[in-house]
Amino acid sequence: MRARDIMTRPVYTVRADDPVERAAAVLVERGITAAPVVDDRGDLVGIVSEADVLWQRSTTVSPAGPVRTTARAVRDVMTKDVVTLPSDADIGDVAETLLDLDVHSVPIVDDDELVGIVSRRDIVHSVVRDDDVLAQEVQHRLDEYAGGRRRWTATVDQAVVTIGGRFDDEAERHVVVILARSVPGVAEARIAQ
Repeated sequence: MRARDIMTRPVYTVRADDPVERAAAVLVERGITAAPVVDDRGDLVGIVSEADVLWQRSTTVSPAGPVRTTARAVRDVMTKDVVTLPSDADIGDVAETLLDLDVHSVPIVDDDELVGIVSRRDIVHSVVRDDDVLAQEVQHRLDEYAGGRRRWTATVDQAVVTIGGRFDDEAERHVVVILARSVPGVAEARIAQ
């Protein structure tokens, strides 16, 4: 499974000169843990997380006494050194990056273009998918491949897909099995006997 299979898109972004409150609102309204920060051309210049927003509201202690942090713009709280991964990155590598860097999200960039974002939650969702969800996704892919018609029927039991129906030849059987296996969370796919 690759990052492109589970990444969230569209990517909700903020700008470096946006108020911190706007970034907080985007995170809350969209139910995300971090938002990439882009410049006027749409280039990635940072990332702002829930933790960054919390720091904006924190109080630190100095020799002169408590000092309230009063960052006003996203640029004041964002992380500037952003680690990115390509859309063809293996999910295991994405998970390792998130854990090694102790971050909750990583932007997905192809050819200098922000194409998605993967969070820890996205990875967890990819492994915790029930049979009904898998059956719907497999069926959708099969129907699309068949030109919008339902030529085959997919059933799923404990993440194992069984595909029934008529096939024109062995090549078509092979393609249909590969389509079913490409759905994140599918453990195995086979043709009904």
